[in-house]
Amino acid sequence: MAEVLITGANRGLGLEFVRQLLERGEQVIAGCRHPDQAESLQLLASRSLTILGLDVSDIASVNALGDFLTGRQLSLYINNAGVYGSGQSLEDADPDEWMRVFRVNTIMPLILTRTVLPFMTRPGKLAFLSSKMGSITDNSGGSTYIYRSSKTALNQVVKSLAIDLAGQQQSVAALHPGWVRTDMGGPNGLIDAETSVAGMLAVIDQLTSAGSGHFFNYDGSEIPW
Repeated sequence: MAEVLITGANRGLGLEFVRQLLERGEQVIAGCRHPDQAESLQLLASRSLTILGLDVSDIASVNALGDFLTGRQLSLYINNAGVYGSGQSLEDADPDEWMRVFRVNTIMPLILTRTVLPFMTRPGKLAFLSSKMGSITDNSGGSTYIYRSSKTALNQVVKSLAIDLAGQQQSVAALHPGWVRTDMGGPNGLIDAETSVAGMLAVIDQLTSAGSGHFFNYDGSEIPW
């Protein structure tokens, strides 16, 4: 049976993806930096769940993922891991922090995709958690330079992947989870993680080659780049 791989699965949206996919009867590989500290994830332990140590910022860890996947098949890859970063204003934006956020949010998703592609079924699906804050059209608030730009760049990665992988029967999409009440989204978010993930899974379920390379809200509506 083909499996689903999720990054950043120890908390928030990643953890909720694991929970809902297990409830659906999927075989899930949950990647996180410190499995021994992922207590909430460990509580979901079952024969259908494999918890894998995976630091998406570390190239050696990503290379080890390729070794781990040998002999396995993936029907879905969910690139959930991401960071917000600090110093988001015009006055405070720090180059080193900017590079750290870009590495996690933009560069490594492409490297991870390159790693998982040999193990994807055909057809297969790749979903990347982006943010409406990465939409240039939607930007009416300014600031948040580091996070916004990292997600805008991720959207460009997703668009190119959709074009490059069309011949490999891989459907690719960028997803906006909504403003969710998580550690990253904060307590004032408009929706909970359960609602967000249920919506995104519905979008993924309906994703076909016709929708590949598009940017979707968790409710299925399309977001302008």
